[in-house]
Amino acid sequence: MTTNKDLLMDGQSAAVFSAKGVDITPNKDRGVLKIVKRQGVDGARPIIGDRVTIRYTGKLLNGKKFDCSVERKESFYFNVGNRQVIKVWDISVLSMQKGEVCTILCKPEYAYGSTGNPPKIPPNSTLLFEVELLSFRGEPLTEDCGIIRRIKVKGDGYTNPNDGATVDVHLEGSCRGRLFDSRDVRFVVGEGEDKGVPLGVDRAMEKMQKGECCVLDLKPKYAFGNEGKPEHKIGPNEEVIYEVTLKDFQKAGRFQQAVIQYQRIVSWLEMECGAGREQQRKVQEFLLMSQLNLALCFLRLKEFSHAVENCNKVIELDGKNEKALYRRGEARLLRNEFSLAMADFRQVLQVNSSNRAARAQISTCQRKIREHDEQDKRIYANMFQKFAEHDAKAGKNKRRKDESVKSDENSKVGNKRRRRSQDCP
Repeated sequence: MTTNKDLLMDGQSAAVFSAKGVDITPNKDRGVLKIVKRQGVDGARPIIGDRVTIRYTGKLLNGKKFDCSVERKESFYFNVGNRQVIKVWDISVLSMQKGEVCTILCKPEYAYGSTGNPPKIPPNSTLLFEVELLSFRGEPLTEDCGIIRRIKVKGDGYTNPNDGATVDVHLEGSCRGRLFDSRDVRFVVGEGEDKGVPLGVDRAMEKMQKGECCVLDLKPKYAFGNEGKPEHKIGPNEEVIYEVTLKDFQKAGRFQQAVIQYQRIVSWLEMECGAGREQQRKVQEFLLMSQLNLALCFLRLKEFSHAVENCNKVIELDGKNEKALYRRGEARLLRNEFSLAMADFRQVLQVNSSNRAARAQISTCQRKIREHDEQDKRIYANMFQKFAEHDAKAGKNKRRKDESVKSDENSKVGNKRRRRSQDCP
């Protein structure tokens, strides 16, 4: 890296940058001007979200140095483009190549603005930086660096899909330079494997924004693991790359999120055998609790069939489970299965005769049954009344028709008689 003496300063700065500086601001307002002092080693540049390592020296226009990582013998790390640093650094580093050294002149609005950074940087200060880009790599999304993200197009807004959210994405998967997957797919975050979406892509959803396009480098653990993907001609323990575009998403509510979590717990517990009798008892206890909580979540989501299903699983293991019987009764009541619901609430009272909620629900079921019967009576009464009116109307029309026919016949007979009398001498 060049020495501090090489850094431009004083009146020279504006003139030199005006003549040689390249405007690298997105809107070309000449707020950040750049002069390359040493070219980089290759043509690759960081993209938004990359973890970059730099060295820098910062000075005021009067030549006074206010910060220098070189003197501290330290490198500085940040995720570029994520607003972790002042604007000038995001803009300038995104324009650099590995190994490049450049000098930057930036206006206050791209640095510390009207407030400055007292006591070293006064308000409304134009600053000079010399920056060296040492290295960059994608942003790790997991502690083991099994998922590395590089953002090609930054998304909109500040919200991300949550666990249980429904996402619409476009996927392009490649392995060793060969494209093997290209499709639009909709899936629920946390359940992506049901649609053939690798675990690493599923995990990355919670970090993405609508409209974002990113490249994900997936280690085998987060791709297709030891088994590979024979239908895509991907062998065991292969690393894959996915380009993912998040087109749209709908966040999950808290009950939807809870359903996802409890379903995972149930899946784990159903595979857990337990080493001893006591451990098996605890596994079954947790399994019952999870199924009951799932039933409650489905009740709140008004997915009553799923609520009944989860209650049935509990009752299969514990036929006298008060909560399961009560919640199944609630679900059946809301499905207008009043007799079945009342039977469940009566079973609750057999288990716990002091359950006042169940007694109240039985009264509700009885009232609903009466209302339903009365409604049926009204419907059938109206139906029979309409049938009677229709029959009466049909009979009346038939009588009219018969009378009309008889009248026509009488008229014909009268006409015949008159013709006969006229023919006689």
